[in-house]
Amino acid sequence: MKRRLLFTLPLLTGCAEWRYRAGAVGGHLDLLAQARPVDEWLDDPATPEATRTQLQRAQQLRRFAVEVLKLPNNASYQRYVELPTPAVVWNVVAAPQLSLQLKRWCFPVMGCVAYRGHWRPEAAEAEQQQLEREGWDVYRYGVPAYSTLGYSNWLGGDPLLSTFVRGSAADLARLLFHELAHQRVYAKDDSGFNESYATAVERLGLRAWWAARPDPAQQAADAQRERRRETWRQLSLAARSDLQQLYASAQADKPAAKAERLQALLRDTERLAQTDAGFSGYLPWARRANNASLALLSTYQLQVPAFEALFERLGGDWAAFHQEVARLAALPRTHRDRELP
Repeated sequence: MKRRLLFTLPLLTGCAEWRYRAGAVGGHLDLLAQARPVDEWLDDPATPEATRTQLQRAQQLRRFAVEVLKLPNNASYQRYVELPTPAVVWNVVAAPQLSLQLKRWCFPVMGCVAYRGHWRPEAAEAEQQQLEREGWDVYRYGVPAYSTLGYSNWLGGDPLLSTFVRGSAADLARLLFHELAHQRVYAKDDSGFNESYATAVERLGLRAWWAARPDPAQQAADAQRERRRETWRQLSLAARSDLQQLYASAQADKPAAKAERLQALLRDTERLAQTDAGFSGYLPWARRANNASLALLSTYQLQVPAFEALFERLGGDWAAFHQEVARLAALPRTHRDRELP
């Protein structure tokens, strides 16, 4: 399960927090310093053919995003960085042991978000351990891409990264469309709105890409992967719903009931993997499932159908869709939630 990190260059204030934010700025600037224009990589005879193919595809997708999906045309994704790790940052999310309300961290400019990212995996692990000692359910995971919401375009923009260009064509399309959507509309202090909107853009955008450039073999393979993902999502969201009801109830031994429901989720995933090996990739997640991971999943999913329905009501007009989402993003959250259930 891949998740992205929204990230912006924060103001440097505080003490321990100052060190964290200084590290965030330094990590991003170091990444930008390593980036080279895509054209240089394409002209370099030392560039592996597989990388060359993916970079060419990324540029095609970027043009499609701008011309058809009406996403921003700026400096982002016109440079490339080869990284030695499978993730660019490592993310930590946390929730109370008997609640699905994610802990939030607040920053200048971008507001409050339900995760905290680290450039070094050992720093993320240390924060996980500290939060667990404090009694939180914690989920830590590697992130293949992040967005600066367009704030670093004057420095060259968010680069393409080796951590995400080596996947399937469909996954590359989803990620580029998702991250550019964050640069198109962003609602401060509302991770659920932002991630659901970007997820809807990636799904609708991929559908438009396949319509414009059919590839039956890749479409069939991607459809099979998506069917698995949807089965896993529904299992997980059902567990989340059951736990939400449990935590709101007067049941006596909630920790034991919680543990049993999470074990049931793992058993369901194991049964799926026994009948279809394609589900085996979800087993590590199911073994670690807790309030934090289930709450994070819902952040990316719960409002997606509402955004997709809005797109259809607007007749599939991308410019009108983004404009309406921007209008909603400017509303107070309570008003926004009423208009976009």
